[in-house]
Amino acid sequence: MSDISVVLPDGSGKQVPEGSSLHDVAAAIGSRLAQAALAGKVNGKLVDIDAGVSDGDAVEIITAKSPEALEMLRHSTAHVMAAAVLQLFPDAQFGIGPAIEDGFYYDFEIGRAFTPDDLVAIEARMADIVKQGIPFVREVVSRDEAMTVLSNQPLKQELISELPDDEEISLYRLGDFCDLCRGPHIPDSSRVPAFKLTKQAGAYWRGDSDRQMLQRIYGTAWFSKKDLKDYLTRIEEAEKRDHRKLGKELGIFMMDEMAGVGLPLYLPKGARIIRTMQEWLRKELYRRGYEEVITPHVYKADVWKTSGHYDFYHDNMYFFHINEGSEDEPRPVEYGVKPMNCPGHVMLYRNDIHSYRDLPVRYFEFGTVYRHEMSGVVHGLMRARGFTQDDAHVFCREDQVVDEVCAILDLADSIMKEFGFEYEAEISTRPEKSIGSDEMWELAESALVEACNRKGLPYELNEGDGAFYGPKIDIKVRDAIGRMWQCSTVQVDFNLPERFDLTYRTADNGSERPYMLHRALFGSIERFLGILIEHYAGSLPLWLAPVQVVMVPIADRHKEAAAAIAQRIREVGGRVEIMSENEPMRVKIAKAQQQKIPYMLVVGDKEIEADEVSVRERHDGDLGKMKVVDFIDLIADAQV
Repeated sequence: MSDISVVLPDGSGKQVPEGSSLHDVAAAIGSRLAQAALAGKVNGKLVDIDAGVSDGDAVEIITAKSPEALEMLRHSTAHVMAAAVLQLFPDAQFGIGPAIEDGFYYDFEIGRAFTPDDLVAIEARMADIVKQGIPFVREVVSRDEAMTVLSNQPLKQELISELPDDEEISLYRLGDFCDLCRGPHIPDSSRVPAFKLTKQAGAYWRGDSDRQMLQRIYGTAWFSKKDLKDYLTRIEEAEKRDHRKLGKELGIFMMDEMAGVGLPLYLPKGARIIRTMQEWLRKELYRRGYEEVITPHVYKADVWKTSGHYDFYHDNMYFFHINEGSEDEPRPVEYGVKPMNCPGHVMLYRNDIHSYRDLPVRYFEFGTVYRHEMSGVVHGLMRARGFTQDDAHVFCREDQVVDEVCAILDLADSIMKEFGFEYEAEISTRPEKSIGSDEMWELAESALVEACNRKGLPYELNEGDGAFYGPKIDIKVRDAIGRMWQCSTVQVDFNLPERFDLTYRTADNGSERPYMLHRALFGSIERFLGILIEHYAGSLPLWLAPVQVVMVPIADRHKEAAAAIAQRIREVGGRVEIMSENEPMRVKIAKAQQQKIPYMLVVGDKEIEADEVSVRERHDGDLGKMKVVDFIDLIADAQV
């Protein structure tokens, strides 16, 4: 048998016998690599470790250290879970079981909901399967063969029937369990070193509320028990910080089924936080040359048809009809509730004739928008149906694009630093389907890159993931427990200026179309607030806290003095409450701690006599006594 040559990632060649597999290649490189090998790549395609190689193939061995490894491990662990379910529930119907961020899930139909005891039993059976080291075996079959093998699995048969005629159909077996799957998978079940089932939920088949409800089990898998333990610790910490839980406990917002899904109602503390955020940003925007505008919540459908939302975003919008005209001849007119603020700003720009000297024009608005999100994806403030955007649109000349993007990035940087966020940037480029000339795209993309370079902002390129109307920069922040959140964004738009025929007068009295930049800094204010609540575990910064100070009079005779100090604090803009309940001091302090109020001021006979307060800080505890005037200065400095 003759040898063949394959190309390794470093460009070197490796001789192996004809008919070799990727595992043989790994063994030829070294025994330790062969032991660590999980899968591989052949000419860039991820495949099983026993896949064959041909002369001249570019090959790469995938180990636990490879970027692709965790997703593959989790996909394989989903199959291990399904195999365990089959052993415990032989009549189970199987949906899909993909890897997801930080884990996996699988959907099942067993005729009832899973119980916590079921999950314990499934996890134990998974451990047995892992110990057995059962191999993952791939079979390439015809459509008819797949239908026969999975004849007792109607959900799988539905998926098979929808596969393209020319698509290769593969099945993977793990003992008695057989699944329709593209793969690849790890070699055998013993290569699952650490896993945990985390929760269960209902899920409609294929996300369609008109289809049957399946039972979804979520889990996670890692390459070491330490990584699993660290992850579970992060999850536990995230649950403690859950903004829905803290939002209720701290009296920030509420949800009411009567109001509707995904429509938060803000209590006084929540309203105060949001108004403080807006006022803080509003001052900065005025300073930077923005002008505030206010636009309606609804427009005639003609606006949405012109903007393109009617055709491309219709299912995510709310439309209704109003009878206009006379009583004798009513004329139904269609209106749409706005999902975005852009068309209003475009119409405001179009209202005037603009010279090249007038540009850039910068409009901003705290505009509430409404989007028809599926009820299954609505999640507190993080994903709501009604939310407010700190929206702005900049209309500028071609030669101003880079400077304007730099100014936006500078503003985003100041916001992230204010809240203590580390962040990363991502530039998304032209997608396959897009509008605008090659020249416009090239200029816009290079402008975003140049702006990041000028600001010294590292970025990742996300090729082909821009909007159809232009490229964008997304700012992703890292919170206190390491999670990444997409917040600020800058987008170039070729679409709306064209659709609404926006122009400006050039120096030679000609007509040019302006470049339009969309930008949001908080993004959705609701979502940003949710991120802040979780980032700070409810202990918002002093300047943003809805209640900054609580007065704690020691006895009834000290209430009048406490009220007088509270009034002095209010006069400098401080937000203060008085605990006048007839309760022990320790109970009052504990309540203030639970409400995460930054400062507690204890007032008794000695404090009144010396015009002082005894200061307790929510994290640092007793700070000792402070002159009232000095404490008031501290609070005055913290105001927006």
